[in-house]
Amino acid sequence: MPRQPPQESIFAGESWSQLVGFLDELPRPVKIVVWAAEDGGRFEREAVQLGRSLAQRFDVLSFERRERVPEHFHYPVIAFMGLDQAGDEIDFGVRFVGLPAGYQINALVGAVQAVSFRASNLEGLTRIRLSRLPGDAKVDLELFTSAQNEGGALVATLVAGLAVASPQVRAFVVMADVFPDIATRYSVRNLPHTVINGRVHVEGLLDESAILKQIARALPS
Repeated sequence: MPRQPPQESIFAGESWSQLVGFLDELPRPVKIVVWAAEDGGRFEREAVQLGRSLAQRFDVLSFERRERVPEHFHYPVIAFMGLDQAGDEIDFGVRFVGLPAGYQINALVGAVQAVSFRASNLEGLTRIRLSRLPGDAKVDLELFTSAQNEGGALVATLVAGLAVASPQVRAFVVMADVFPDIATRYSVRNLPHTVINGRVHVEGLLDESAILKQIARALPS
C-alpha cells in the first residue's frame, strides 16, 4: 500500500490521489536517482524533493541523490532505474534533464511504469525490430518538451519504453522551458521535437512505427 505523503510534499490532495491510481500497483521496484546539489538552484531542490516525496509515498519506489558530475552543466538530471533481486541497479538509460512539471508529470509516471513493467506495453513487432538493430548500433533519443506541451508527455513515455526494451537505446527527455540553451543549440522551434543520434530531427507526435522508421534513418547505412 502507498504510504502517506510527507508534510513537505510538493503534491497534495487531488494530485496525490491521481498518482495513486498509476503507481500503487507496480509489479517491480523502481529507483529514482537525482543528480543535483542539495543546496543548488530551485529546480534542483524541487527535483530532490520530488524524488524523496515519491519514495516516501510509494513503497515500490526508492530514491537516491547523487552529486553533480564534473563537466556536466545542466541539472537536475533524473534517472529511472530498475532493481534486480539482489537490489542492484539496472540502468535502462532513461534520463530527464530538468524538472518535470505540468504535463510532464505524466511523462514521469510513464517512465516509472515503463521501468516497472519492463515496457510490456510496446507492440510485439516493435520489440522484434529493436532486437534486430545491428550489434554495434547505439541510438540516442533526445526529446524536447515543456511543462505546457501535452503531446510531449506521450512521446516521452514512448522513448522511455524503447530505452527499457533495448540496451542499445537511451532516452533523454529535455525540459526545453528549463534549458532553452539546449533547445537553441538544436534549432528546436516547435514542441515536441525529437532528435535521434544528433542528426535526424522530427517534430510532433510519433507512434512506435514512425519512430522506428526515423531510427533506421539515423543509423549508418
